[in-house]
Amino acid sequence: MPRKTSPATGRHRITRRTKIATGGLALALAVGGIVVATTAGRTGQASADPADASFFLDIAKVPAGVNVNKAVQQKGARGTFTVDCGRNENQHFNPDNFIAQPGVKNGAQHLHDYVGNLSTNADSNNKSLVKAGTTCKNGDKSAYFWPVVRIDTGDEAKNPPATQPDRAGSAKDKASAQVDCPDVASKLPDVPDQAMDEVNRNLDLLDTQIAEANKRIANGDLKTPQDIQNAVVGPLKDKRTATIDRIAIAIGRRAAKPTNLGGLAACVLKQNGQGGLDNGGQNSAGQAAELPGVNDKNEVAGNDGEIQRVRSATITFTSGGANKVVAMPQFLRILYGDAKQSTNGPANARPSWTCTGFEDRLTDHYPICPQGSRVERIHAFPNCWDGKNIDSANHRTHIVFADQQGKCPQGFQNVPQLVIKLVYDIPHDIQVKGQYKVDAFPQESHNPRSDHDDFANVMGQRLMNQVVNCINTGKRCSQ
Repeated sequence: MPRKTSPATGRHRITRRTKIATGGLALALAVGGIVVATTAGRTGQASADPADASFFLDIAKVPAGVNVNKAVQQKGARGTFTVDCGRNENQHFNPDNFIAQPGVKNGAQHLHDYVGNLSTNADSNNKSLVKAGTTCKNGDKSAYFWPVVRIDTGDEAKNPPATQPDRAGSAKDKASAQVDCPDVASKLPDVPDQAMDEVNRNLDLLDTQIAEANKRIANGDLKTPQDIQNAVVGPLKDKRTATIDRIAIAIGRRAAKPTNLGGLAACVLKQNGQGGLDNGGQNSAGQAAELPGVNDKNEVAGNDGEIQRVRSATITFTSGGANKVVAMPQFLRILYGDAKQSTNGPANARPSWTCTGFEDRLTDHYPICPQGSRVERIHAFPNCWDGKNIDSANHRTHIVFADQQGKCPQGFQNVPQLVIKLVYDIPHDIQVKGQYKVDAFPQESHNPRSDHDDFANVMGQRLMNQVVNCINTGKRCSQ
């Protein structure tokens, strides 16, 4: 089992498997410090920038086989490697892009959804990425990020329906208070192999403690914040403190005992998916939560509406039709699609949209799915590397697509092809009314053709070798 990663830096909250989240700068919370946040969900914000109705298309009108490389699906090594990095439960958003516009705050002018590396922002570089933590269960520190999808109901926001989804979840999410606690797993130093079982046992216990606390709150017998404080938060704090102490002791027997875990026992309450934010957009430690270029509603540059957390984010590496792949170099940067396709032309734009159950076709329109089917984005990245460079001036010429048979141009090598599948719970009536959209540069006017995705490989040598071995030997690996 991979060792745990070192503490993350940056302002973004982090998570582990269950609903454990906190502001990245709130690590100094006192063990006894408890904050009760009772912010209401900001559903249905008024919009002035909807997507054009012509961008929407019934998926049934797209013929099967359109924009899908069937030859690649049927050729080459059949192995796959899937990594579980969550679905941005920690709500790591920013309008930066350290690959295309390094060092430029708000350079993307639209909000990105992040999984994997916890430190990713405009100032990220190879050194900072390696030092950071990750949301990926197997320790993969790679950065995976794409523009968020929003629901934008415009004037209907004045009287939002009761079932309208909140910022952090789908229409089916229950709007109720729940306990969120700072993450522990990604704050650990390297865990010695001999201590791993004990550490993992206690990390699982932390998850159980959170689940039990939320179950008590969900029962509805606690009527006031003071009831919750007395019956849930206080006892939970004591349990977490003891569990965290056991983790520190287990590590300390065989390595330097970590000194920064005690403060992680403090918990906050959140309501309606607001992530513990209160007091005008500040986190529970009183630090400013607003990012450059983003207001307190997470809106930026004409990109407004309610952010939709993905129902699932499946990250898989495949052969891309090649008989054999070679390892990607660490820090390789890869772009998918073109965020500025209206300016740059169609060469790099890719049809990315479909519905679950209709993956045999892709469209460059927003799909309207039949009842029982969900909106889906599929991003299959370039997979032929020049064998020398981890990036290029235009961020594209160092890595290109294989042909329909999975073969690379002369001088290029097949590397694992990253395929990201994003599934959303967009209500059917919202689809029919054309009221969802992807974040985009202002000049794109939310055109679905501007959909894109970004990846920086921060896997260690050992993990990348596992990816290559699984693909080339036909194994179906999942971590």
